[in-house]
Amino acid sequence: MDLQLADRVILVVGGTGLIGRAVGDLLRAEGAVVVAAARGEGADVRLDGADPASVDAAVARVLADHGRIDGLVVTAAPPAQTLDPARAGDPEQVAQAFEAKAMTFLRVANAVVPAMREAGTGRIVGVSGQNARLSGSITAAVRNAGVTIAAQSLADELAGTGVAVNVVDPGPVVASPASQVEHGRPGESSPEQVARLVVFLLSPANAISSEAVAVGHRVRGVVSV
Repeated sequence: MDLQLADRVILVVGGTGLIGRAVGDLLRAEGAVVVAAARGEGADVRLDGADPASVDAAVARVLADHGRIDGLVVTAAPPAQTLDPARAGDPEQVAQAFEAKAMTFLRVANAVVPAMREAGTGRIVGVSGQNARLSGSITAAVRNAGVTIAAQSLADELAGTGVAVNVVDPGPVVASPASQVEHGRPGESSPEQVARLVVFLLSPANAISSEAVAVGHRVRGVVSV
């Protein structure tokens, strides 16, 4: 299947992270032009999702260098392991986590939308997480649910414009996913498995929008309606 990604310009925010690197590698294999953005060293473009001026400057640079942005992937977020389980319901930690993940997604998505609207086409994919549907950690649930709600609301705003917005929901991401899925738990997936779904959703060949798609297995024993 031709995903029609050859020469497409894709901005990957969090492009130096575990999932971001896998997405970039697969996009390059499809012939896409990948611009990896991150706060730290090693990125093609510096972008701090907490700083609106940094976001605007990074997007402006990509447009200046390439003339367009055909796709956006936002994987940027502090690793789940950095969240303090003892503070899962602490309003300060919840607010910080929401800012670092959900607001980063919304800022960058809003920054690329005008160019996509003008072009009449575009694909935006946020990486959330199945913790959005689990009540074990308020911090994890809120920061992931925020991405999903923002993405689906933005998809509604952009319906009919040619710009599609979706979310990918991994469970635990590990190098060698287990084949078994415990009751009440999501299935594991590898960075490459997550990347394959992200790249498919970036394809202009599909018309999927306003969806949150699980990777690995939706939480076993829980019905989502």
